[in-house]
Amino acid sequence: MQVTLLIAGLLMLVNVGAGDAGLNPKVIQKEAFIVVGISARTSNAKEMTADGVIGKMWGRFLQDGMLAKIPNKADPAIVAVYTDYAGDHDGDYAYVLGARVTSDAEVPAGMVAQKIPAGKFAVFTSGRGPAPKVVPELWMKINSLPKTALGGDRVYRADFEIYDERARDPQNLQMDVYVGIK
Repeated sequence: MQVTLLIAGLLMLVNVGAGDAGLNPKVIQKEAFIVVGISARTSNAKEMTADGVIGKMWGRFLQDGMLAKIPNKADPAIVAVYTDYAGDHDGDYAYVLGARVTSDAEVPAGMVAQKIPAGKFAVFTSGRGPAPKVVPELWMKINSLPKTALGGDRVYRADFEIYDERARDPQNLQMDVYVGIK
């Protein structure tokens, strides 16, 4: 099935299929951690319009060098968190873009500290390609999977993306999505 998406002003066709290879997640237990970064409330429906905020947040985060302004970083990766869900993936949620920190004692002005609770996560790895294509494509595939494919029911407490050294080139990145499950 093909789905048309409008993200950050880019119109694209995304192929979505529940039987895609490479969507066999590994299930892990993860300790709690804290992310400091910028935050906004949005929804998947809003992100498919010109009013979407995620692309704009990424532009601001990168252009303003916000990663460098976050103190006590645990590692150099950028983390994007989906949390405070109003329901499931069709409802509103908070999107936090920042970095894992060892302490939230110093939160820069205009940023928030978001705790990601410990739990079980299904980990998916994207294919390589341009960020505006591979990230929404992976999420569309994840959201189209049957519950049994995740290794447990989604909990909609906190899901997150990790952009590590494999994501240095935004035109050919690879990233991981951690989906919270029971």
